[in-house]
Amino acid sequence: MNIIIPMAGMGKRMRPHTLSVPKPLIPIAGKPIVQRLVEDIAKVCNTKIDQIAFIIGDFGDVVEANLLKIAESVGAVGTIHYQEEALGTAHAILCAKEALVGNVIVAYADTLFKADFELDTKKDAIIWVQAVENPNAFGVVKLNADNEITDFVEKPTTYVSDLAIIGIYYFKDGANLRAELEYLIENDIKVKGEFQLTDALENMKNKGTKFVPGQVVEWLDCGNKDSTVQTNQRYLEFIKDQPLISASARMTNSVIIPPVFIGAEVILENSIVGPHVSIGNGTKIVNSVVKNSIIQENTDIINVNLANSMVGNFVTLEGNAADLSVGDYNAIKV
Repeated sequence: MNIIIPMAGMGKRMRPHTLSVPKPLIPIAGKPIVQRLVEDIAKVCNTKIDQIAFIIGDFGDVVEANLLKIAESVGAVGTIHYQEEALGTAHAILCAKEALVGNVIVAYADTLFKADFELDTKKDAIIWVQAVENPNAFGVVKLNADNEITDFVEKPTTYVSDLAIIGIYYFKDGANLRAELEYLIENDIKVKGEFQLTDALENMKNKGTKFVPGQVVEWLDCGNKDSTVQTNQRYLEFIKDQPLISASARMTNSVIIPPVFIGAEVILENSIVGPHVSIGNGTKIVNSVVKNSIIQENTDIINVNLANSMVGNFVTLEGNAADLSVGDYNAIKV
């Protein structure tokens, strides 16, 4: 099994946090989004993952090294591929064309999920979906009586289906997908100036590929600050039975309300932390109350009442704030 993860986007909706780190490396419950994604796919696959192909922009050597370590953590070989121009989803996937062989999963790195099914690799193709209340905001699939996908509909204006495509796909024959992607590029078939994966899927379906849905229990978005904080909350609930507090964390006259993640060398003094808080390595929190928030590494939080917030790396935050989104290397006194 190969996994292809397109993640070259700039993450504009997550600024200022994506000014210094790509969105898929923002931590959720102590691990980068993309690592959580890879680990959860590995659980559903129940088969060996041979290669993980990361499609990125110019993110730098440190980011690339971290991505390769994520692949190694699930026993796979990591490879780096570059999308130098934003030309659409089909173009992005084809940037890793060498990985389009055999069983392939394509997964976009801004979505996480909870599932209780095991991937059936004998199927031609599987599109992972979840029922949503407002399907007109999503791409959806329509099913026939045999539970096969008959149509892909982008943001339907009238009701077609409530099964939204979450951005994870399985293909039994990666080479077949590659051929359809190459056809789009070679024939300059674009929608609004971009090459779209859905066009390749439609061609495959018309030629006999049978698509079926893989329905997840919960779909977790990491598209903006509020949704990412919410995803952190849900993830902490999922893994609350695991050890989540580092042995090297030091707590003085402080109260922890689980579930929380507390990283290495964290210092808590005269504070209340939780529920649903993730704190990165080396952060110090003094005389503060923090709940439902993500605080990254090497940050100082002093005399703050913080909720529903994201605070980056190497931040000094002092005062009395309530709902913040603070990027890296800021010093704020209120």
